[in-house]
Amino acid sequence: MARTDNPLLQNTSGKIGNTIVVKQYSYGTVISALPNMRRVKKSEPQLLKQGWFKDAVAYAQTIFRNPEKKATYAKKIKKW
Repeated sequence: MARTDNPLLQNTSGKIGNTIVVKQYSYGTVISALPNMRRVKKSEPQLLKQGWFKDAVAYAQTIFRNPEKKATYAKKIKKW
């Protein structure tokens, strides 16, 4: 993990390619390696909820891709 004062990375967070991650903390910007999560074993509740989320994303994508359903849901959503 390395701290940086690079103005290009200020107020930036996320993955850059498949090698580094830029994070924002109260003390500044940090650059670190992408974590390797291959050996992490998820518990049954985690797998269950991950499946629910996957189903929810698939459902949302079907609505987003159908113009009629998208218009129906857009009417129900409050404007910011």
